[in-house]
Amino acid sequence: MAPTFRHPAVAGRFYPRDPQDLRADVESFLPPQQKTIAALGCIVPHAGYIYSGHVAGAVYARLDLPQRCILMCPNHTGMGHPLSIMSQGAWETPLGQVPIDSALAAALKQRFPLLAEDTEAHRAEHAAEVQLPFLQIRKPDCTFVPIALGTSRYEILDALGNAIAEAVRALGERVLLIASSDMNHYENDVVTRQKDYKAIERILVRDARGLFEVVMNENISMCGFGPTVAMLTAARRLGATGTELIKYATSGDVSGDRERVVGYAGVIVR
Repeated sequence: MAPTFRHPAVAGRFYPRDPQDLRADVESFLPPQQKTIAALGCIVPHAGYIYSGHVAGAVYARLDLPQRCILMCPNHTGMGHPLSIMSQGAWETPLGQVPIDSALAAALKQRFPLLAEDTEAHRAEHAAEVQLPFLQIRKPDCTFVPIALGTSRYEILDALGNAIAEAVRALGERVLLIASSDMNHYENDVVTRQKDYKAIERILVRDARGLFEVVMNENISMCGFGPTVAMLTAARRLGATGTELIKYATSGDVSGDRERVVGYAGVIVR
């Protein structure tokens, strides 16, 4: 398989295109002198940095980042396969390239054959890309496996989480499982916070099925609930014992518009 180099799709829109500006932006979102956590997983938002960068930065500042990450995101574009992985090459940002962890990707595909090798699902998708500058600044030598999920079937998400746990356990070293997700979308601030905390309540007790059910039953438009269900499932299988809400905000905190907001939650699972 020939290596694939994915070029930035949202540089200059979701985050600065200029490398110096981007580095300064990311560093401004990283609170100084944080006690770090050797986490199993995390949830981080993926909106434009002006809105959610401070929530993502609060999470990344607290993480003792391992070299290897599995980065799961929703498929907003509808392009490509609903269970898409990339196994070769690297992703580029204005800060340079982040190599794909080919060995870990191969182990995941072996344990979960429903994962399809596919670049189309990733080509224009922003939700994974916006995480990479944070990883590049906090862990310059990191590698990752990108997975874009376009399915809402609990059984598939549960099976993926179990396969991830098996692959990580067989590897014998810590891998950070990143679920890229915003929370409720485009309702007023009061309703969004009420809905989001129903979902966060399930996340904090690491209840993957409970999260799935509350999202469905309460009509919570959490775009990355699939990646979060898979991450929580894997983390529980890997022995997770604690979960912490690092920061919560809505877009209204920045824009001042409280009538149509998006929620952002930053969570660490250890």
